[in-house]
Amino acid sequence: FPRTRSTMQSYGEISPDGKNVKLNNGTLHPLIGFGTYKVGFVPASSNTADVPGHPPDRQPKDIIKDALATGYRYIDCAQFYGNEAMVGEAITESGVPRSELFLVSKVWGDKMYEGKEAILAQLATSLASLQTDYLDMYLIHWPVPGKHVAAYQVLEECLAAGKVRAIGVSNYTVEDYTELEPHLKVVPVVNQIEVNPFLYRPKTLAFFASKGVVTQSYRALRQGKGMEDATVQAIAQTHNKTPSQVLGRFCVQRGIVLIAKTVRKERMLENLDVFSFQLAEEDMQQLDKLTTEDNLKEYKELYDKCVVRDTPLQATKEGIKAVVTMD
Repeated sequence: FPRTRSTMQSYGEISPDGKNVKLNNGTLHPLIGFGTYKVGFVPASSNTADVPGHPPDRQPKDIIKDALATGYRYIDCAQFYGNEAMVGEAITESGVPRSELFLVSKVWGDKMYEGKEAILAQLATSLASLQTDYLDMYLIHWPVPGKHVAAYQVLEECLAAGKVRAIGVSNYTVEDYTELEPHLKVVPVVNQIEVNPFLYRPKTLAFFASKGVVTQSYRALRQGKGMEDATVQAIAQTHNKTPSQVLGRFCVQRGIVLIAKTVRKERMLENLDVFSFQLAEEDMQQLDKLTTEDNLKEYKELYDKCVVRDTPLQATKEGIKAVVTMD
């Protein structure tokens, strides 16, 4: 699988302390955050609805409070996750001041399909659930065909009204952004997509960087599947680090925001330790080779499913892009 760009390519302007990336609105965004998907709630239409998010011995609020106690300040939320009220309670009980937090939420496709009033109502619900009067960032969760441009324009209105401090997109391909770009009043600050050595798409990352859009990475740890890879384990051993730390470093070293998710406090601490070492050029070259054609095919299948999920388009498949930039 060809890799034409430098393996040490940075896709974001990293702050001098190495722990933040600068957004196009001048704000510093923490390079690592905590993901709340499946903490206390598993969406019915999830691809893995039969897999619980955590063992029964872990209380959801305790998981969030542990993340805050260990130092996470960027908390990644979403309407789809169905747990924002619980997250809001955990934040309040933690005692961490709102001013220290970087709260992000995302609007789901059903509300985008319904239109402006549904999006505004959902934002109000998210704000109330999270017990805050503003979000640091609000994102389009998936680019619903024929709906995502108008939905983003509603987010621009929310920004102007002061309800959110930044807006962005998630799961956008080059083609989705090209569709949105002529209508932009405010350039998105981020695009949240899956990034890890097993799904590393340098052309897409470089495209968004060229537009001033920072990449946030979910599934950076490949939902735990990447831990057993021999290449990842060998590099981890070389640096006296764990496989999860290598996978996390793969992102932050390139200026890609890492969204880490775990339910164990010791793992939370482990995942935070990605700033104490650096991967060599040779390490990056080896990790880059782990992206396969099968992984790209799996990505496109997920994209096709999710852009219409929980909307009437799910039945017709209308508007799904047949061809998108894959790498």
